[in-house]
Amino acid sequence: MDAKLCEPLIHDETQNGLAPKLEEVESNCHHLNTTSVSFFKTCFNGLNALSGVGILSVPYALSDGGWLSLILLFVIASAAFYSGLLMQRCMDTDSDIITYPDIGYRAFGNIGRILVSVFMYVELYMVATGFLILEGDNLYYLFPNTGVEIAGIAIGGKQIFVIVVAVVILPSVWLDNLSLLSYISASGVLASVIILGSILWTGAFDGIGFDQKGTVFNWNGIPTAVSLFAFCYCAHPVFPTLYTSMNNKRQFSNVLLVCFILCTISYASMAVFGYLMFGSNIQSQITLNLPIGKLSSRVAIYTTLVNPIAKYALMVTPLVNATRSWFPYQYNKRVLSLLISTCLVISTVIVALAVPFFAYLMSLVGAFLSVSASIILPCLCYLKISDTYKRFGCEMVIIWGIILTGVAITISGTYISLLEIIHHL
Repeated sequence: MDAKLCEPLIHDETQNGLAPKLEEVESNCHHLNTTSVSFFKTCFNGLNALSGVGILSVPYALSDGGWLSLILLFVIASAAFYSGLLMQRCMDTDSDIITYPDIGYRAFGNIGRILVSVFMYVELYMVATGFLILEGDNLYYLFPNTGVEIAGIAIGGKQIFVIVVAVVILPSVWLDNLSLLSYISASGVLASVIILGSILWTGAFDGIGFDQKGTVFNWNGIPTAVSLFAFCYCAHPVFPTLYTSMNNKRQFSNVLLVCFILCTISYASMAVFGYLMFGSNIQSQITLNLPIGKLSSRVAIYTTLVNPIAKYALMVTPLVNATRSWFPYQYNKRVLSLLISTCLVISTVIVALAVPFFAYLMSLVGAFLSVSASIILPCLCYLKISDTYKRFGCEMVIIWGIILTGVAITISGTYISLLEIIHHL
């Protein structure tokens, strides 16, 4: 996810409207494409993009849908992998395409660029909000008796921790140079390995075991399960950056294959072992089920806490740049950036406090934003750019099948997620 901050944004004073503004924001990270990167490094960058906090919720997703819903994880992974290949084919048609919004522009003009950009930025905002909820939940799990009363108003521990984490994160959002945070955020792969290893250790050696039966299939939980699975594969906006940075671009399909296989194995392992450990009692984040007194549990929880703090600034920076581009250039850029970034942090805190349901919020992101941006839009863009929609054949049938399935997931998943959020509110 964190790699999405490399989406283009060059101000052309001769044009007006939303599309040129978005193009300006999107061009800020173009310099990253000038570096030739090896196959191995590109694989690492791809794994880092695909490895995220979604790994904490896949056991909950499997619990919602039952054992057979694990098949849907592989279906989503296959569809996302194929849509990544379609993005590569789109870029092969035009050397001027360097970012995901460029693909949208090549396919549908300014409307395509705007649509792709809006989905990306809203997704970044929602993921940043999810980080705060995750931090609040896990810190409150570590320190459950926290709470204060101010002017007769009781403030719970989760709310306090969300605010405290936001205060801690705020200085990192003010930074102009995020190179240090970029290196820290690249710990996504390592963090996922540590969390998975720690949880397996807890199950095997700390008395939890893997003896829960679980449910074979739960039809009512399928929309939520599929939405959370889709959230795990929402790295497509960074694929063009990875592609254009490679020494040998012909190997990009192999990069995607390696990344998707390894990440899917990781997600499936966490889902299966987590469900075997806690069964239907699994929480929205598996770390909330771990026994706090065990060292392995604390390692998993602390690793979970550190990673979002490092990644938060990288999530909101593209939003700050995009918002700043709307203001006249006579404004002090530094002051404007500070003001915008502070307001963005405050707004994510408000949303996190108002909707403190990590699983349902990430399910909404997965269904409405991730499926749209990572599966549906790449397919539609490829059909338009390649003119495949004009030729009836096996490829067109497969692509339209993926699109229609994606639309069904988007509608059902979004509906169920909103119902759950409203119900719990």
